[in-house]
Amino acid sequence: MTMKVMLDELHYSVELLEGDTALRDVISKHIGDQTLTQKNAFFVADLGAIIWQQIRWRTHMDQVRPFYTVKCNSSPVVVEILAALGTGFVCSSKHELELVKGFGVPPQDIILGGVCKQLSHVKHAARQGIQLLMCDSEAELRKIARCHPKAKLLLHVSSTGACCEREQTAMQFGCTLKECRHLLEGAKELGLQVAGIKFHVPCCCADHQAISHAVSDARCVFDMGEEHGFVMNILDIGGGFDGTESQLEKVTRALKPILDVYFPPSTGVAVIAEPGAYYVSAAFSLAVSVTSKKTMARDAGCCPRGVLSGNDEPEFLYCMNDGVFGSFAYKLLEESVPVPVLHKEVSVEEPVFSSSLWGPSSDILDQVVEHCLLPELSVGDWLVFSHAGASCLRPTGMHTDRSSAPVHYVISTRDWYEIQSSGVTLDTTMKNFSLVPWCLQPGLTETSISTPAYLGAQGGKNGTPGTGGTESAHLRLPHRSPPEVTPGMLSQVVTAAKVGVAHGA
Repeated sequence: MTMKVMLDELHYSVELLEGDTALRDVISKHIGDQTLTQKNAFFVADLGAIIWQQIRWRTHMDQVRPFYTVKCNSSPVVVEILAALGTGFVCSSKHELELVKGFGVPPQDIILGGVCKQLSHVKHAARQGIQLLMCDSEAELRKIARCHPKAKLLLHVSSTGACCEREQTAMQFGCTLKECRHLLEGAKELGLQVAGIKFHVPCCCADHQAISHAVSDARCVFDMGEEHGFVMNILDIGGGFDGTESQLEKVTRALKPILDVYFPPSTGVAVIAEPGAYYVSAAFSLAVSVTSKKTMARDAGCCPRGVLSGNDEPEFLYCMNDGVFGSFAYKLLEESVPVPVLHKEVSVEEPVFSSSLWGPSSDILDQVVEHCLLPELSVGDWLVFSHAGASCLRPTGMHTDRSSAPVHYVISTRDWYEIQSSGVTLDTTMKNFSLVPWCLQPGLTETSISTPAYLGAQGGKNGTPGTGGTESAHLRLPHRSPPEVTPGMLSQVVTAAKVGVAHGA
């Protein structure tokens, strides 16, 4: 059974899922709602997954306060949930600042990030009392001094020495240690305050050596700042969290000892981080439909195109109703796309074939997956891409000629009950609370609560995307409890978050 809670102002709804309702069932329902002639791609988002990521964070990274990177996924419901759970926010535009402020987040819990900020965004931050701004260049210093002289700066320090090859080939931001001294001198001349620094170690190279190197560099910059008379009390360790618990544990093991050496609690330095994909990646799944199909010979040079001999193994080219000019735009940045799973059930004995997946534009750039192994598909079949929450959604407020795929939000009744019992208030999401089913009324026995819904058998270890296969995955909400989870844990997380806010953590 599902029950919808309509949110008229923000044009989305949340479906409450009872019992063992699976995400697969939700996807099937929305597929069935579409007509034969009108099949559009859509997302399904499990809000409980976001809540559990916050619990995991507080379990493993209790001394580091998360500041969610809004540009990663600016869905209002995501922002509202994270605001209620006590996270801070890193915004990169005026629109994101307004979105976060709209949910009652105080100015001290907001950072205006980015190192190429528009003047209007800096001025808007000043009007809203948002003081923490990032900076990595002299030009940015002068811009901030002109538009927001009361700002408190976080110097973005480059960690290129710790980067993997992929990161080194990308555009680099941040200043070197030598440039930091110059910027500190410039800030002092301009009368600006420097409150701390930010560094970023990518998840592909977040090992003990890279983290130790970055933290020791941060200590050097803090010492420089103190020499110039600045009171520096914020250390931002950036992002680089891929969302898996194993990687979070790995970072924690590397980070805690080095923080105890360079930034022990006695220094009074608040340590923060900028998780983005960590919260939302696994919570969102994208369903797309196959719109056309082409059969090709594996060795196209040996026979006429499209003509197969008896010994040829076919290769299939499929077009979908979404592509790189829509939800898969991040593919243009040479990011890999996880192999999808087939929504309909197929036998494990079903043969698989070399396949490529394309968007609807007929553009040579519109290749979503270059090669994967899938059973033979038919036009009208649906594919589900997991871990679609961090890259696939178009930013809220972005105006383009193409409409974005709709998002259908769900949460299990167990997770919803846990939210209520923890004292978290979600004003927008609870607008029509009278529609909540009987099982959420007072008197319900508190039972084990559900955890994020992943793509079941097709998923990789620790909730990472799978590599495809022949058996369809069952997207089941309950019965995936993280280690040592007990009812009421969310209450502890919320309490800890409030304590952290009170102490400026």
